[in-house]
Amino acid sequence: MSASTKSYKSAFIFLTTLFFLWGFITVLVDSLVPRLKDVFEISYAKTVLIQFAFFTAFFVFSLPAGFILSKIGYKKGIVFGLLTMALGCLLFYPASEYRNFTIFLIGYFTLAGGITVLQVAANPYVALLGNEEGASSRLNLSQAFNSLGTTIAPIIGALFLLSDSVKSSTEIAILSDLEKSNYYIAEAETVQTPFFIIALFIIVLAIIFAFIKLPKVMQESPKGGYFTLLKNKMMLMGALGIFVYVGAEVAIGSFLVNYFDTMNLATVVSQNETMMGIANTIASVFNKSFSEADPKSLLGIFVIFYWGGAMIGRFIGAYLTKILAPGKVLAIFAGFAITLIFISINTVGLLSMWSILTVGLFNSIMFPTIFTLSIEGLGDLKAQASGLLCMAIVGGAIIPFAFGSLIDNYGFKTAFILAIICYAYILFYGRFKGKNLVTKNL
Repeated sequence: MSASTKSYKSAFIFLTTLFFLWGFITVLVDSLVPRLKDVFEISYAKTVLIQFAFFTAFFVFSLPAGFILSKIGYKKGIVFGLLTMALGCLLFYPASEYRNFTIFLIGYFTLAGGITVLQVAANPYVALLGNEEGASSRLNLSQAFNSLGTTIAPIIGALFLLSDSVKSSTEIAILSDLEKSNYYIAEAETVQTPFFIIALFIIVLAIIFAFIKLPKVMQESPKGGYFTLLKNKMMLMGALGIFVYVGAEVAIGSFLVNYFDTMNLATVVSQNETMMGIANTIASVFNKSFSEADPKSLLGIFVIFYWGGAMIGRFIGAYLTKILAPGKVLAIFAGFAITLIFISINTVGLLSMWSILTVGLFNSIMFPTIFTLSIEGLGDLKAQASGLLCMAIVGGAIIPFAFGSLIDNYGFKTAFILAIICYAYILFYGRFKGKNLVTKNL
């Protein structure tokens, strides 16, 4: 094995930890949504300001991140991104201490700014670590570890962020001063401890990246590349695909616990021996059980299947895209997602629950497939296209906000129609790319 190959393999391993990290933290944010709704007694639409602050950062920082990376290089850019993430996590400490919703939003925005730098750097960097033929395989493997992070996060969220009941303002008002003080301290620690530990881990990771050697693979981007890309119909259609995909995935993931709660599924689950067995088996890994848990914590543990499905589906999709046209696979997966949402909104109980959770399985290949289809044939413009595609992740801010507003005004069943529209566009895009590729080959 050559020194160059060893260098690339080591760099790939370290970079893959970043994919895991931002996947874990992104979904851990979802676990805070139902908790903060109770803590601050706010509407669904206002609760989604959390996601809005988080995903708007991708729109704001994607192009500046590309500029920063071109000036200081991938290595320093990654260290900068990690330290920014750590700062965002540390801001949760005063936000929890003073129960200040604005500081929470600033913390999320800062955290997402750091993740944006990592996203813009890591996706093209992993693709460039080695020969071009293996680029798709490397990116899929890294994305699988991203899915591992999104799978573990709901467990941590359910057991450590949703594991106790939040008192209403009326209940707090009747407490004595000492009881109020103890309650506020306990509430703050519930959020402070996990995110303080995460911040320390990120700082250690930043120190490691500051000292390790990464191979130089930076390619100079052509001038005027962004203007050229803005005239590229296929790239723009792909960017819209990323926008609606991230929006739909986050909207569903953010409100799963609340959706299940409105159907009183905690009671259904608690009375079902098999479902309780599943919940307690997962919880036992952390020496916890659900015998006296808050209903939201019990329901939250099942969100693992939404994000875990994405991890499993990514391995299945990696094989399918080898034997079938990626656009065709994308369209098929989008069709299944639409069907499952229809089943969920037209049924009740465990069928409604499991059908919406299974949507995660078909979300799996959407981001990497849309991403690779969008940058197909762009040559030296791929790095700049990556920045524009990362900007489209802002869909995770806009669509969930609209989704939350629909819930407030019309209920969950109507709100899910918005998600169906998003997947319908992805189905159209997959079919369109497939036909376009056939036409080009002819």
